[in-house]
Amino acid sequence: MKHLLSVGVCCLLLLTVAAAAQAAKPKDEHRSMAQDLNAVAGNMEREFVSAAEAMPEDKYGFVPTSGEFKGVRTFAQQVRHVAAVNYILGAAILQEKSPAETGGESGPESLTAKADIVKYLKASFEYAHKAIATVNEKNFLEPLKSPFGEGSMTRLSMAVIVTSHGFDHYGQMVVYLRSNGIVPPASR
Repeated sequence: MKHLLSVGVCCLLLLTVAAAAQAAKPKDEHRSMAQDLNAVAGNMEREFVSAAEAMPEDKYGFVPTSGEFKGVRTFAQQVRHVAAVNYILGAAILQEKSPAETGGESGPESLTAKADIVKYLKASFEYAHKAIATVNEKNFLEPLKSPFGEGSMTRLSMAVIVTSHGFDHYGQMVVYLRSNGIVPPASR
């Protein structure tokens, strides 16, 4: 009987805690598609920008030499490329001309100083967020001219590329950072 009473008290306690937890939760708010996409893009932006800021300026021209790295982008080229693609995709979503030079997908070669490259990167994310903010339930499947050649892409697919493309290059940048004895900020 004592055991049954103990089990009953535990169950009652668990139900009370569960009810209190439910009461403490705010009502689920409806987040828009753009809010969700921008949140994911913001996560990628934080990790990517912090990695770009972590590399010392004198290492921005770094390319690994041990292993199969012939022909890969330098650290600076990785950063400029992601920024350029952000501008290209943002302009395609907004159906306007990019407000910044993209150098194809390479970014402006004239940007060589770390401060200028990081400024270009941050501005590209601001522009990408502006573009993503226009994606909604009415236009997300609208086919637009692909910024990467023939054919079309939806606004949603372009926004998704913004949220994921940088992580491909982030992984490469982590190798570059660690090769120089730098632990990426996201791993600290």
